Amino acid sequence: MRSLGEVLTLSIQYLKDKKVESPRLTAELLLAYILKKQRLDLYMQFEAPLEEMELEKFRLLLKRASLHEPVEYIVEQVDFYGCLLSVSPDVLIPRPETEILVDKIVKEIRKEDLRDKILWDICAGSGCIGLSIKKKNPLLKVFLSDNSPKALAVCKKNAKENDLEVECFLGDFLTPFKGMKAHYVVCNPPYVTEEEYETLQPSVKIYEPKQALVGGERGVEFYERLAKELPEHLAPGAKVFLELGSGQGKVLSEIFSSSFWVRKELLFDYAGHDRFFFLEIE
Repeated sequence: MRSLGEVLTLSIQYLKDKKVESPRLTAELLLAYILKKQRLDLYMQFEAPLEEMELEKFRLLLKRASLHEPVEYIVEQVDFYGCLLSVSPDVLIPRPETEILVDKIVKEIRKEDLRDKILWDICAGSGCIGLSIKKKNPLLKVFLSDNSPKALAVCKKNAKENDLEVECFLGDFLTPFKGMKAHYVVCNPPYVTEEEYETLQPSVKIYEPKQALVGGERGVEFYERLAKELPEHLAPGAKVFLELGSGQGKVLSEIFSSSFWVRKELLFDYAGHDRFFFLEIE
């Protein structure tokens, strides 16, 4: 019977040999999932033996990981800004960069009176942005939309599992919000170009939904639609929060060059890349 430490060491090397990204983290997460423990607890129990049934289950998951399947899809969940979210190949895996966006939004709006204020999360996917903002701001009325029925099902599941009262709409872009206005709009749309898509890591290209990644030939088509269609949906003083691709900041400044926007701010991620674009109207 192998010890926990032996199994972990062997599995890390196995994933390294298969050129899996972050082999140690992946092995730790899978083993912790099988044993129903926290990752840090593994190192407190290095000498503990693994039962054969536990080892068999772990081997099955390890095999999936060796084929570059994202660990988040294997364990079917991810922690995101205080929410435990279900994920499947029908939605993108929430990224750390998007947690930065949520944190910036939460800090931006916390000084405001949120009673009767409305936030839309467009292209919501798993609902990670809108749901995590709602959890921090219970008074805020949050509406989430996506054009994928399967993605919206995941979003609704996450709202229920996190005990959050929100409304979820199925429809393309702003279609579900016809005749409505919002005080806050957040959108993390597809912004990868067709050319960039071909260079993505196997774990992304093979397993994550292409329609949630590729924004068209140039990657900025969704932002162009926003600039054209969003103004009529904004309440006075509305704020818009966007995530964008590295190097797209200059293009977005041009797309949103209208004087309609009284505030335009490009913000960066921890690596110094263009990542967020904030807008405001009078």
